Amino acid sequence: MLILDAPAAMRSWSDARRARGASIGLVPTMGALHDGHLALIDAAAARCEEVVASIFVNPLQFNRPDDFDTYPRPLVDDIEQCRQRGVTAIYAPTQESMYPNGFETFVVPGSLSEPLEGAGRPGHFRGVTTVVAKLFHAVRPDVAVFGRKDFQQLALIERMVTDLDMGIEIIGVETVREADGLAMSSRNRRLTPSQRAAAVVVPAALDAAAAIIDAGGASADTEAARRSAVELIAAEPLARLEYLEVVDPGTLREPAGPAQALLAVTAVWFGDVRLIDNQLISGLLHSADG
Repeated sequence: MLILDAPAAMRSWSDARRARGASIGLVPTMGALHDGHLALIDAAAARCEEVVASIFVNPLQFNRPDDFDTYPRPLVDDIEQCRQRGVTAIYAPTQESMYPNGFETFVVPGSLSEPLEGAGRPGHFRGVTTVVAKLFHAVRPDVAVFGRKDFQQLALIERMVTDLDMGIEIIGVETVREADGLAMSSRNRRLTPSQRAAAVVVPAALDAAAAIIDAGGASADTEAARRSAVELIAAEPLARLEYLEVVDPGTLREPAGPAQALLAVTAVWFGDVRLIDNQLISGLLHSADG
């Protein structure tokens, strides 16, 4: 397994593999790998002969310096996990090679970046789309795999690839969860034992919203479902809700009318650790005032 740390070296390797007819799958990560990341690697391996995992903690997408500084970076362990999973190459660029002196060009996303995560994290998605575009240009993958836990991020990347004619197939993989339902996240390791126990309220709240909507069918009251989920989180003393919304997964905004699916999505704080999660709810649905 190769470890490459500069765009030119990555492109050279990728070009050589493609010249031999191999397809390349990319799994972009910020490291601190867990079983959720490994599921993405497996999905890439199922589609492509060569799998590249990128490991880069991207400063552009952090709107809090303390979050960037404390983000876990167990690179040695990450490399070993990739090796055991059969990854062909790791792309671990330095910050200097990604953003050299004088860097001033960014990929600016559109309306999908404005609600939810975008509302509370100014500039976050500009950082995401910029770094992913740079990873795509260095790795030149045929396929790129992302987790659906970051639903809004996945939607933005799909939109970017379409709008900029990148010609890359984007695959979304379902959220991998712990036995108690908590979505796997690199940030989970920063939770104290009591916070970790309390964090199960996040998937429980999404389940509660989904249950109300499923029970209501075409007459489901989405606002009642949202309120029920909010009350559940409010009852947990260690949880601090940032937002919980029920939205149209196509627009990431309140449904304007009948919808074939809804997305319950939330961000919740436990101390200084911020967790996000979502649940896709299928069926013929409409908003409470529809």
